[in-house]
Amino acid sequence: MILSALYRYPVKSTQAQSLQRSPVDYLGLDGDRRWLVVEAENGRFLTQRAWPALGQITADYGTNGQLLLTAPGRAALNVPVPPADDELRGVTIWRDTLRVPDAGDAAAAWLSELLGKPVRLVHCPDQRARYLPSGYGLNSDRAAFPDGFPLLLIGQASLDELSARIGRPMEMLRFRPNLVVEGAEAFAEDRWKRIRIGDMTFRVLKPSVRCILTTLDPATGERSPDREPLTTLKTFREKEGDVLFGQNLAVDGAGELKVGMAVEVIE
Repeated sequence: MILSALYRYPVKSTQAQSLQRSPVDYLGLDGDRRWLVVEAENGRFLTQRAWPALGQITADYGTNGQLLLTAPGRAALNVPVPPADDELRGVTIWRDTLRVPDAGDAAAAWLSELLGKPVRLVHCPDQRARYLPSGYGLNSDRAAFPDGFPLLLIGQASLDELSARIGRPMEMLRFRPNLVVEGAEAFAEDRWKRIRIGDMTFRVLKPSVRCILTTLDPATGERSPDREPLTTLKTFREKEGDVLFGQNLAVDGAGELKVGMAVEVIE
């Protein structure tokens, strides 16, 4: 088995970045989901589930660590990393509430114009990262702004099996993984408890619960009229009302991942 793809999402719910290599630590891939768009009024987080226009945004990192935002028909915007303890804003992501630094008025104006709604952009420094959902992981595990866990892994064969059942190819990026593994049988990752990639050990914490976001074409933002892949997933991947696809991970230690690395099941 090999690590066949690496993806990160600098701003939650914006376009994916395909990487050939990346540092990784307890917060996941370096720079992954460290920024978040929230409602200006109440700090509630926004995603493509309700705001598909977020999928038009490409986010990247400059040489000094600043965020670079681009979107079709818009001038690019550089956003400096705000100081960790300045201009703190209360935000809510699912059941979690936290205070994180606001990225300033220029970023807020750029995003508000694009979305047609007053929003703010916030950043999650290391020291303000969230605990994982209760009952999962270790006390040392943290996450920035993913739905709940620092890493998401999907087996390529699992996607291939799903595509075969649907009758047309499904894009991997509908599921927004960080790690893609080739060489295992379909849904083998459901049985893994610990894996090794390079010299790092990853703990498999829980299956990923899938939502309406998977029905959006990652290139166009258009929703599948037949609600695929959710429609088919519900026929064979639903458990206690949740539709499951992929596995959430945490990592022990820190290091670097490279596409092509061997993947070994330890447990």
